[in-house]
Amino acid sequence: MLRNRSYTCLAVLLLSFSEMALSGNVLVLPGEYSHWHNMRAVVEELMDRNHSVTVLSHSASPTLKPGQKERFKFIPFEINMERQEAANMWQNFITPWMQQSTTSFQKLTLVWNMVSGLSHYIKIVCNGMFANRELVTSLKDLKFDVLLYDPMMPCADIMADVLELPSVISLRVTFANNLERFCGQMPAPPSYVPAASVQGHLTDHMDFTEHLANMLLYIGHTAVDVLQKKLIFDKYFTEITGKPTTLCDTIGKADIWLIRTYWDFEYPRPFLPNFKYVGGLHCKPAEPLPKDIEDFVQSSGDDGIVVFSLGSMIKNITKDRANTIASALGQIPQKVLWRYVGEKPETLAPNTRLYDWIPQNDLLGHPKTKAFITHGGTNGIYEAIYHGIPIVGLPLFADQPDNINHMKTKGAAVMLDFNKMETKDLKQALNDVINNPSYKESMMRLSRIHHDQPMKPLDQAVYWIEFVMRNKGAKHLRVEAHNLTWYQYHCLDVAAFLLSVIALVMFIFVKTCSWLFRKCFRKTPAKSKKE
Repeated sequence: MLRNRSYTCLAVLLLSFSEMALSGNVLVLPGEYSHWHNMRAVVEELMDRNHSVTVLSHSASPTLKPGQKERFKFIPFEINMERQEAANMWQNFITPWMQQSTTSFQKLTLVWNMVSGLSHYIKIVCNGMFANRELVTSLKDLKFDVLLYDPMMPCADIMADVLELPSVISLRVTFANNLERFCGQMPAPPSYVPAASVQGHLTDHMDFTEHLANMLLYIGHTAVDVLQKKLIFDKYFTEITGKPTTLCDTIGKADIWLIRTYWDFEYPRPFLPNFKYVGGLHCKPAEPLPKDIEDFVQSSGDDGIVVFSLGSMIKNITKDRANTIASALGQIPQKVLWRYVGEKPETLAPNTRLYDWIPQNDLLGHPKTKAFITHGGTNGIYEAIYHGIPIVGLPLFADQPDNINHMKTKGAAVMLDFNKMETKDLKQALNDVINNPSYKESMMRLSRIHHDQPMKPLDQAVYWIEFVMRNKGAKHLRVEAHNLTWYQYHCLDVAAFLLSVIALVMFIFVKTCSWLFRKCFRKTPAKSKKE
């Protein structure tokens, strides 16, 4: 009888834990393209753990489209933009960096146009989100426990504020670290934390000249960031909230920052208690390939294969570049699987096969894969690290040169200039990473570091989201720096006070010494003539 009662208590306890697991209600505001691919792994894992997940995105999203069959609940809201227009806008962000003939002045003009286009896009999306009162009311009625968002989605941080929800932000360390430095209060000493640059040439080991360049980059990034926030975000955020609000006011409230890198990729640097590094959370063991692809891979024999992809956003490269690349690929003994959308290159060789889509992770995990040609997106780099495949990097824009430079510094990659490389350069780079064992050894070392963690990156990401839900936030991990002014953060007020005290003491000391000197050494008045 006692045993039966014990079993009953145990069953009740287990059921109560199950009920707790079912109670999580997560709202997700995702980014686009590879950003969503990364966040989707977290969404799928949350649902596998019996959490309810609702994804909110706008009607013009080129990635998430109404009508798709999904496990999660999908709420699209209407905006005044067509899907093709949004896709073209993101595509226009890339185009300036892929045109070899573009001058520096022309690139500057194109970048300014990009900023203007982004400002227009942000306003349209935010208006669609908050002008729809029924949408906001319905979201409040759903009683979410936490909001998970990618900063690529405009006004996601304001939505967390409006719904009064604890939030978790998921991002790759941003170009120039501006969000982390200014909004997350992440320390970034310029003496050994390199600033991102379009050349991607700085590391954590810098000589005086590089230190000088790094400091100038920090100053430039800071100026551009302040200007960008003033022109695009802060004024508009104030209009939406009805009170003075800046981008950092809202993003800085995030309880946990999930950074999509790890120390196998990053240079060592200080980080904060609410910053969690979960690089490679989307990676997983390779699965069997489709039969036609497997047959092509097996036909490579002992030479093996090369996997080539420039990411999901690259829809067209110039005919000249395509022919240069195809010619180089045709001169290596390996078979090549090239994810390519566009006109078939005239120099395409029999050893190269074009695909609209490839199972990239499964190919990189195949034992016949020898090298990976990539643009330097974080997702692809982490799949290469996970499976231990050396890289030939063809970075195109944003943080990609910096990403590839990280891998080059660690001895696992060769970096080429996409616009300037010739056929012989790509051929030589492939021969180097395939035939020089140091590249494979370096990548395998990074792979061992990646796998040697106390908790898998995906488990850690989900753990911290659940932690925020269980504890109604994680403000105890948020540093007090968020509540300080810039001069308080750098102790300039204290420095000014101490300098004032020192100046006052010095002033009194000098005056006292002057008075004593005059008192002790003044001349005796001359005797009168009479005396």
